[in-house]
Amino acid sequence: MTPSDALAIATGAEGPPSPALKERAQRILTLLGKEYPDAHCELDFHNPFELLVATVLSAQCTDVRVNQVTPALFSAYPNARALAAAPRERVEDLVRPTGFFRAKTESLLALSRDLVERYNGVVPARMEDLVTLHGVGRKTANVVLGDAFGVPGIPVDTHVGRLARRLGLSVNDKPEAVERDLGALVEERDWTMLSHLLIFHGRRRCFARNPACDGCVLHGLCPSSTV
Repeated sequence: MTPSDALAIATGAEGPPSPALKERAQRILTLLGKEYPDAHCELDFHNPFELLVATVLSAQCTDVRVNQVTPALFSAYPNARALAAAPRERVEDLVRPTGFFRAKTESLLALSRDLVERYNGVVPARMEDLVTLHGVGRKTANVVLGDAFGVPGIPVDTHVGRLARRLGLSVNDKPEAVERDLGALVEERDWTMLSHLLIFHGRRRCFARNPACDGCVLHGLCPSSTV
């Protein structure tokens, strides 16, 4: 990253990133694509409503644990109308293993009521609508848009934010700023896959503590590499 790129990214300055930075981002995308050809959303779902619920439950919880919980939840409450009318105590019992179960239950019940009252029980396919639902921010909305509706987006979770900074693709801490920085570096059609690839890499090699730089496919492109 050149000093001018870093300054522009850090301050949110107008103007595109340098061609060199965009080229490096594309090389990172290509190499990660070869390393993780099966990269995908690791939450199990069959429709937009299930993905929305699963994403809300995934906060401060592993996808593996969420996938253990959601089959029983969806069997009991398969759509927004059913979940909106569900007894709070029963939902709390079902989602308890995901942690913060009272807050998550409140979000699920409230967003289900929002869907029923404002969207006839159907999950909307627009960012501006999704973020009006209770407990739904841009990260959750981008997950649903990208994986349930095929609308490109960059969900910035802890892995994406951490790797974006380590790789010199952003110097920002705020998720929306990281989303903006990454979106300026790769083609829109690649936004969703870039997020999947960064998450896969963050979970499998570029750990928060003691990243496994030795043998990393990106060691030659990563300014944080210890190799």
